Amino acid sequence: MSKSLLTTRELALIGLMAAVTCILSPIALPIPFSPVPVTFGNLALFLAVYVLGMKNGFISYVIYFLIGIAGLPVFSGFSGGMGKVAGPTGGYLIGFFFMVLIAGYFIDKYHAKKGPSIAGMVLGALVCNLVGTVWLSHQLGISFLAGLGSGVIPYLPGDLVKIIAASFLGPELRKAVNRL
Repeated sequence: MSKSLLTTRELALIGLMAAVTCILSPIALPIPFSPVPVTFGNLALFLAVYVLGMKNGFISYVIYFLIGIAGLPVFSGFSGGMGKVAGPTGGYLIGFFFMVLIAGYFIDKYHAKKGPSIAGMVLGALVCNLVGTVWLSHQLGISFLAGLGSGVIPYLPGDLVKIIAASFLGPELRKAVNRL
C-alpha cells in the first residue's frame, strides 16, 4: 500500500483554512483614492500558515485562488474570475503566493517564535506589495512611486495591525489545532 501525500487531517485543515480565506478575503473596505481596498485576506493567509505550515498553507491559498479564478465571488469586494487577476489588483493576488511561502518558511523554521515570525510576515508582505505595485503601476499606466502611494503606503498601518494580530492569534490557533 502506498503512503498518502497528505493525511485526512491535513486535507480537512487545508480545506478549512481555504474556507476561512474565502470568508475573510471578500470583505473589503474601499479607499476613495485607491483602486486597492482594505481586505482581511492577508490576515487569513498569515493565520493559515500558522495553523498549516508553509507547504499546506500554500496549498490552501492555491485552492482559494483557483476557486476565485473559477468565478466564485471570493476575491475582494465579493468578486471573482480571471478579470480580477488581470485587473489592477491582480498583482497582489499573485504576490500572496510569495507572501505565504516567505511567512510560512519563517514560521516553520523558527517554530512560530514571535520575533522571527513577525519578520517573516513583514518580509512576505513587502514582497507581495512589490509584486502588487509593479502590476498596479503597469495596469494604470502610473509610475512605481505613484503605485506605492495609492496601493501600499495607505495600507501599511493596517497591515502592521494584521501582522501583530496574527502573531498573537496564530500560535494559539496552532496549539488548539495540535490538541485536536
